Amino acid sequence: MLCYIDEVIKLSLINEYTKKEQLLKQLQAELQQLEQDDRLKAEIEFKDKLEALMSEYSKNPGDVIQMIAPERAEQDKAVASNEAQSSRRKRKLKVYKNPNTGEVIETRGGNHKTLKAWKEEYGNDTVESWLEREGE
Repeated sequence: MLCYIDEVIKLSLINEYTKKEQLLKQLQAELQQLEQDDRLKAEIEFKDKLEALMSEYSKNPGDVIQMIAPERAEQDKAVASNEAQSSRRKRKLKVYKNPNTGEVIETRGGNHKTLKAWKEEYGNDTVESWLEREGE
């Protein structure tokens, strides 16, 4: 039985190797086809010349964008600023179960209507003892 399992493992490894080898050959063929494309050659030449020009004048891509499309540069800065501000961490989900009623609530903050009512009725410490799980 053990020999059979070893053979199956070997075959699966051979199959995996063969698939990867075929994929590699396909990607190499696609890469060779791209390398022959005149549009790609022109883009590479343009990029090389642009990088040389930026280097000659000590400019970076952001400087070039600011010169060519200032409205785009401002728009990109605004988007980056908004993303930085909205990266606030999500509050943890808390699940409370009222042992008196069996009612369960899930909340991410202390502003939950039912949770407030429970705390008012039973006290904060008592309600916090009803916390079943906290996560996410």
